[in-house]
Amino acid sequence: MTGPDRRAQLFRMEEAHRQTQRQLDMIDRQITRRMTALIPRLHPRQSTYRCGKPPDPGTFLERYRATLAAVTAEHQPDIDALSRKLAWQESAIRALRAQLQSQDLCA
Repeated sequence: MTGPDRRAQLFRMEEAHRQTQRQLDMIDRQITRRMTALIPRLHPRQSTYRCGKPPDPGTFLERYRATLAAVTAEHQPDIDALSRKLAWQESAIRALRAQLQSQDLCA
């Protein structure tokens, strides 16, 4: 493969890498959006003090963490697959860049 062909291949690989990263970012935004929508439901039912006790903030955090874990678990297979793909793409891009640099040094 000639130099310009390899550079075009590198460009295509980098674009595929960016697309994979965008997909991962989109999943992250979906999780964030869903958790933001669920926050009002996670607050305690009563808004006033009951028997003189304030609402326990730890309870809210426990509910939030449990819900976040459940929502993330729903997307985990996609996250894992895209993360593996991203790692593979990064190593392939690194290898191609190394080849291009060694070609440039020899030329």
